Amino acid sequence: MHNAIDHNSEQPSLFFTHGSGYGKLAWKHRENSKFKFIDLFAGIGGFRLALEGKSADCVFSSEWDTDSQKTYQENFGEKPFGDINMIMIRNMPDFDILAAGFPCQPFSKIGMRQGFKHKTQGNLFFNIVNILENKQPISFILENVSGLMTHKSNDEKTIDIMLSELEKLGYEVHYKTLNAADFGVPQIRRRIFIVGFKKKFFSSYTNFKFPKGSGKKVFINQFVETHNDGYCISKRLQKSYINKFDDGKPEVIDRKSRIQVKTLVSSYHKIQRITGTFIKDGKTGLRLLSENECKTIMGFPKNFKFPVSRTQMYRQLGNAVVIPVVKALAKEIIKVLNHNKLIHEQKYKKSA
Repeated sequence: MHNAIDHNSEQPSLFFTHGSGYGKLAWKHRENSKFKFIDLFAGIGGFRLALEGKSADCVFSSEWDTDSQKTYQENFGEKPFGDINMIMIRNMPDFDILAAGFPCQPFSKIGMRQGFKHKTQGNLFFNIVNILENKQPISFILENVSGLMTHKSNDEKTIDIMLSELEKLGYEVHYKTLNAADFGVPQIRRRIFIVGFKKKFFSSYTNFKFPKGSGKKVFINQFVETHNDGYCISKRLQKSYINKFDDGKPEVIDRKSRIQVKTLVSSYHKIQRITGTFIKDGKTGLRLLSENECKTIMGFPKNFKFPVSRTQMYRQLGNAVVIPVVKALAKEIIKVLNHNKLIHEQKYKKSA
């Protein structure tokens, strides 16, 4: 198990239980209870690192990619369920919060932007809708690329289709694009977050607010390491491709670079000069970002382990969520749930 996860909670509270999972929600009083969440399209567990602790416990995870499953299991002691299409919803444990960073490739700028027309990935959003409809959790948090905001399906904005589907299920829905650079990491990374609260469990509008971040810029230079042998880009590749054009690309940094680097993409290992950030270091004079440098710009702890190849490490981190962003967001969601919990706890005491 990852040693940063705290499973202790000292405060007695109310929690949500969903009976059969088909809309039969009731309030029960239980000592030392926490909110329960599920981790869908879990990847390597970024959502879990951000959410799990004194306020919430993960009760189910799902991730189809076998290499990501290995990394998840190495750090959490649990192998996620595989293909989400094979989940029997009635057999899922009850939960309060659904967390999902559903696949972004159909909506990204560097992808084909097929959206819902994508044969396998585009329709995965509707797996989420189906689970929400049947399990009736009180809240959800979804993440995707900012390109989702401008993508269209049959002349209608994809984001509008998604919001409409979620609102049909009775959720108060909020969405906003957040930049990781505002949350204490040295990386420019914009992602859209969609947050929902089940209306019938609240007496009025929830007054949920997205976090603004610290406002303090953190730069990459203080995290740059020295690697004489590792991560090197060959001089041949530098001459034939990396430095072929004098156009200011790629982004090359060193310990003097007071900047926030470009978005780490899942294809970083392919050494793409347009999207890549490289370090002026090593035997050849240029290298890829190291594992620790990648962890830093994604907000992952240094003791997070990757029992996979370097290629898979880059791919997995490039697909992950930035931990400080989700932590700040989770804090606001839990604040809303705890406020509502307090109201119901007071009602419970009056009726007892």
